[in-house]
Amino acid sequence: MHRRVGAYVLLAVLASPSALLAAELPAIKASRSNAVPGCVTPGRLLAYLESRNPNLDPRFHAVATEYMRLGETLGVRWDYAFYQMLLETGSLTFHDGSRAGDVRPMQNNFAGLGATGHGQHGESFKDVATGVRAHLEHLLLYAGERIDKPVAERTRNVQEWGVLTDWQRGFSRPITFADMANKWAPGTRSYRRMIEGIAERFQEFCSRPDPRPELVKEARAPNDDGKERASGAELAERAIVAGKAQNDERRSALGAEPVATPARSLSAPASPEVAPGGPAPLAVDDGAGRLERGEPKAMSPSTVSGAKPAGVAKPEKAAAASNPDKTFQTASMAGGGAKPLANGAAPPAQKCRVWTASYGGQKAMIIKSLVDKVVNYTVLDVNEGSEAREAEAFIAAYAKNGAIAGQFASQAQALDKAFELCPEG
Repeated sequence: MHRRVGAYVLLAVLASPSALLAAELPAIKASRSNAVPGCVTPGRLLAYLESRNPNLDPRFHAVATEYMRLGETLGVRWDYAFYQMLLETGSLTFHDGSRAGDVRPMQNNFAGLGATGHGQHGESFKDVATGVRAHLEHLLLYAGERIDKPVAERTRNVQEWGVLTDWQRGFSRPITFADMANKWAPGTRSYRRMIEGIAERFQEFCSRPDPRPELVKEARAPNDDGKERASGAELAERAIVAGKAQNDERRSALGAEPVATPARSLSAPASPEVAPGGPAPLAVDDGAGRLERGEPKAMSPSTVSGAKPAGVAKPEKAAAASNPDKTFQTASMAGGGAKPLANGAAPPAQKCRVWTASYGGQKAMIIKSLVDKVVNYTVLDVNEGSEAREAEAFIAAYAKNGAIAGQFASQAQALDKAFELCPEG
């Protein structure tokens, strides 16, 4: 039904033998066990795109940032969505060799929605961000999600007509990009194999320094309305909760009142002892929603958010997701006074909290500290090459006598470990 592969497949690089033997493509929906690898950043994806299309139209320079921004917001494996976009658009050349494809660049249609061949140009979207959203929403529709007010008419029609309903009933597991590819281009395995090949060739860029690390911060910058964009950490936590929610244990959603009496705010010194040459003091939530530089306030529970601008972080308590199937849960525990276990986890009788803070980097550390008999595990996003310096500055300013309890490739991995160390009661 979406078979318009002929317009661009000749530009895609066929998968090598190792790619053809690769494991199943990942599930469309992101989760704790299906997170985007930490090395996949908008900067590296843009460099990869430009290596495939040296004459990239400058108006597409933000496309990788939009895939990360909207992918994290919607809960999609946006890296593979990006790879599919490269296949569908001929790496944004919109050409098949010397011949123009059915879709034109100004349509911002990155998945060929409505372009069914025979000169059908398909749908047009007002800007790059809307086109990326249309693509990601359509992928979510394949994954079995209901899309409220989809931006693409094609998505709306497929949903209303129930085109995918019978096909989706045949799955007892998450629907993957391989499943999608087989349905998107029925009768051929080349579509799936070409996505695999594109993904495999990106791996060479994972070993290189990120040429545009600031794009990660841009992808997670606040919306125009001041609301924080969803972060990869939020998506990971939604997955953690989805697995735990099947049990009949007593829980409360993060963002609701904790089960136990809230622990006191994590205290910061009046004059932070930032390591020489270290980052400027982080701005924190003072309980009234204000962010300031200079003398830090005490950290207060709020909502988990994405990365802030350089030198700004906001330790926060995760808020309940709008989707009732992806509800957060509290990390608070009742009790107090006992010493931590040898493996670093808080014993059942001791309160603990999980926090997040960020210097805007892709790597993460867990900073463990003890304040008023409450064990605090702060997942701190740090920049590559500055991990120790930023951790020391954070400990000096916000986690007196704290220590690094672990280092991780991504915030999602660090959060997973933090909630293992600070499980529910």
